[in-house]
Amino acid sequence: MSLSRSSVILFDLPKLREEISALEAEQNNEGFWNDQKSALAVVSRLSDIKGKVDGYTKISHDYKDVIDMLGDVSEKDADVLELIGSMESDLGTEVGSLRSLLLFSGEYDSLNCTLEIHPGAGGTEAQDWASMLLRMYGRWAERNGFSCQVLSLEDGDEAGIKSAIIRMSGHDAYGMLKGEKGVHRLVRISPFDANARRHTSFASVNVVPEFGAVSDIVIDPKDIRVDTFRSGGAGGQNVNKVSSAVRITHIPSGIVVQCEIERSQLMNKATCMSMLTDKLMQRKLDERDAKLKSIVGEQKNIEWGSQIRSYVFQPYTMVKDHRTDYETGDVQGVMDGDFDGFIFAYLEMEAKKDASVKK
Repeated sequence: MSLSRSSVILFDLPKLREEISALEAEQNNEGFWNDQKSALAVVSRLSDIKGKVDGYTKISHDYKDVIDMLGDVSEKDADVLELIGSMESDLGTEVGSLRSLLLFSGEYDSLNCTLEIHPGAGGTEAQDWASMLLRMYGRWAERNGFSCQVLSLEDGDEAGIKSAIIRMSGHDAYGMLKGEKGVHRLVRISPFDANARRHTSFASVNVVPEFGAVSDIVIDPKDIRVDTFRSGGAGGQNVNKVSSAVRITHIPSGIVVQCEIERSQLMNKATCMSMLTDKLMQRKLDERDAKLKSIVGEQKNIEWGSQIRSYVFQPYTMVKDHRTDYETGDVQGVMDGDFDGFIFAYLEMEAKKDASVKK
């Protein structure tokens, strides 16, 4: 009964205990709650670490109990043997739960995140594929108890969508979805082709954590351009008649964000500023990691032809991740949000990479 080598290396017990002491000391500082955002981030991090350490401690005690009982039992003690069997089964479940927790050891894994979905070249076919991915992530959120909120949505010309930005809220949202970043490829008989030919379509997904209080980005108002426009989506007369939707362009970087979900222009602007801060923070971290040549869990730049996953509807059914080689024939299940197998295969792969770096 043991954790995998990669999980053991990721689980640095003395370091975690040191961090618990440091966070508890910070929590006891006078004025700790003056900055509620920062305070809540500390409380959340402390809870995460304590959960891992407490889980490991319980497993250690339970394992010792099983070993002690095995030393005193004989083959005739049927009731005791049955109890030991039950304890071993429970212990296996506990180890599995802890191992899953250890896969979310990234600094920002516990945060909420935003997903951006954009179709590739191909017009209506690609736009329809982008909308299918949007539905897939919405169904995944429902299945797993995450909150999914559409922040911006631009409908396609005939069908599908030209772009979508959604917020995923829940514990370890970024940790669960960070592996979705990249190009997703669809192969199917196109419903928009009168000759029923097979088409290949692409859509890109970008995933950015909501850094919130952990961000150190400061945006100079002179570096942004704010545009307002009328929302094209649902939301009532006010949304459609008043220019409440907001688009912000960060001039130095060229990053553009927009939000149209709120009726208030001020609220949409606040959401946009938060999204822009997150993107700039992500860019800063990517640049730092690239310089150190120690990127763990990051994806290649999104380029057509470098797809991370293929979804084949015809001539056979298969979904395959090209990074992990994990695959399934249940295409419909995946499109209905059942793709946790792909998520954990990716996390396992990254854990092994991290373990090899630390050897």
